[in-house]
Amino acid sequence: MTSTLSAQVTGPVLAPYDEGYADEVAAWNRVATHTPDLVVGAASADDVAAAVRYARDHGLHVTVQGTGHGAEASVTSGLMITTKRLDTLTIDPATRTATIGAGQQWGNVVAAAAEHGLLPISGAASTVGVVGLLVGGGLGPLARSHGYASDYVESFTVVTGQGEVVEASGTDHADLYWALRGGKWGLGIVTEVRVRLVELTRLYAGSLMFEGAAIEPAFRAWVDYTATADDQVSTSAAIIRMPPFEQVPEPLRGRTLLTVRFAYPGDVDRGASLAAPLRAAAPVYLDGLGELPAGQIARIHNDPTEPGASQVYGLLLDPVDQDFATAFLAAFGPEAETPFVSAELRHLGGAAARDVEGGSAVAGRAGSFACSLVGVRPDFFDKVLPDAAYDWQEATARWVRADGNANLMGLPVTAERLATMWSEGANIRLGEVRWRYDPDGVFAKPA
Repeated sequence: MTSTLSAQVTGPVLAPYDEGYADEVAAWNRVATHTPDLVVGAASADDVAAAVRYARDHGLHVTVQGTGHGAEASVTSGLMITTKRLDTLTIDPATRTATIGAGQQWGNVVAAAAEHGLLPISGAASTVGVVGLLVGGGLGPLARSHGYASDYVESFTVVTGQGEVVEASGTDHADLYWALRGGKWGLGIVTEVRVRLVELTRLYAGSLMFEGAAIEPAFRAWVDYTATADDQVSTSAAIIRMPPFEQVPEPLRGRTLLTVRFAYPGDVDRGASLAAPLRAAAPVYLDGLGELPAGQIARIHNDPTEPGASQVYGLLLDPVDQDFATAFLAAFGPEAETPFVSAELRHLGGAAARDVEGGSAVAGRAGSFACSLVGVRPDFFDKVLPDAAYDWQEATARWVRADGNANLMGLPVTAERLATMWSEGANIRLGEVRWRYDPDGVFAKPA
């Protein structure tokens, strides 16, 4: 089987007994242990196309993995295509665009664009894969001022379920272009994408950290702040329990902290003025908020840069109030007993609430906040974390929206949740696009 497919592609074809198989299928999120029947390390779009045709002809479902950040469940059969070798990256300062291979991470794009005074609208973490973020929409530190990352996509190079390579844009395969900006699953394998960049070199951005008795007044002040926040200001608030490890900087080690992240893409003095109410809400333990080169935007969230096992549970919320703040602090505050190492709220709205001209499949634009809970203890994965996440959803049911966003939903990934993720009309339209470009159902569905 491997020899037949190997003759059709230039990248490696590996079965479970082959050397290098485990490294090829390894995900960034180590909670997933993949064991597909075959894995193809694609070296080109033609490799992807050949692998898809092979899978279709042999009755194998296809999964795709870029960086593996989104791996929440183990793939145990079928044919996996890895795209990490598709790592081309070209910045065109004249047109303010980037052409990016499917194997690239956002940090590399940010660094390359910064050399020309440009910035991609991307996610919070530098190590997240470009394509995985875009096809789910993609919220980042500039969500309220600039919207979703997928709002800036000009075109995709895509391999369909029939093994054809097509270009999807506003003029070619426009239905697929609409769907790929937020539709996430079962639409094809993106091998390259072209995105618009924005002219931005400096931000007023960073984070304010509070500890102990300052956490409650600071969090409550942030909740009030979001009700009238400037649309150019994007903030999030997270209560984080830092482990007592030597790798953690001493000021953070073993502490429970509230971190309020802030980003304003404008004048420093204006940014400082806009941030002043948050800074004055309670004694600040660590003040990391100030002028920031746009190329260092990942410092706002300071997400982990090394692989590890984690589970994430996500909800989309309507506007929150002080009653919600009370529930949040009771569940995750410094005195709470919780199995989660991080409980975060991201303020949405602003540009994120406005769809692009011609529309896109991004779901959840009407949400006011995204809530995510992160757990990292493997012994909690089977029961403790799911039960605690369920209890939290029940306790806050009056604020929880039925819809969601593919990149933010987290666990559990169920058919029931997926059915409510998009509107009825969007679900019907996505179904039609999936059937048109994958009539044989080659691409594996998440649930």
